[in-house]
Amino acid sequence: MAEIKYEIQENIGTLGDSSKGWTKELNLISWNGRDPKYDIRDWAPEHSKMGKGITLSHEELKKLKAILNEMEL
Repeated sequence: MAEIKYEIQENIGTLGDSSKGWTKELNLISWNGRDPKYDIRDWAPEHSKMGKGITLSHEELKKLKAILNEMEL
């Protein structure tokens, strides 16, 4: 399997913490030198390891925001 290269360009915020010290974060990340995308996933301390996550384009993030704004939370 090819090595995955990433660069966290902006840490936007932390959504939660686990008892093992991992954090669920929203970041702007460039994957394998491509244009950055918004990314939600779990990270180990110091970003040494990552869990499965989801990446969103700017347009997808705007649609998600609109959906969340319509929800009663």
